[in-house]
Amino acid sequence: MFAYFSLFAIAFFAATVLPLSSEVLFGALLAQEYSLAALLFWATLGNTLGACVNWWLGTLLRNNYTRLENYRWVQIKEKDIERAGVWFNRYGKWSLLLAWAPVLGDALTVFAGIARVPFWQLAMLAGVGKFARYLFIAGVAAALIN
Repeated sequence: MFAYFSLFAIAFFAATVLPLSSEVLFGALLAQEYSLAALLFWATLGNTLGACVNWWLGTLLRNNYTRLENYRWVQIKEKDIERAGVWFNRYGKWSLLLAWAPVLGDALTVFAGIARVPFWQLAMLAGVGKFARYLFIAGVAAALIN
């Protein structure tokens, strides 16, 4: 059970801005013949919840942006964020399927919070993408092991 909890924790923190990689532990546990279904479940759950934390941070940034506008280093105006949010909600939501991608995925999930993407849409799209990535890794690992 400790292995699954470790995978969940690493996958969770890897989905935030911390520079971690859950794929290595996932592959190692797969090679040790842990249950594929359990590994997929815990890795996907942890990674998706980490993306949800990024979304939440984006909503905090959005809600507190008027305070940040008083600083010189903030060069983006609120109307620009509003316009980008409208565009993202119209055309960019499907990019959340790429929330598994290093660096880009973290930015997408934070921006989804800023753009007011509904939580359920973020969780669904990011979760599907993250599950597909772990399933792909399992397939590659199975091909290498056999």
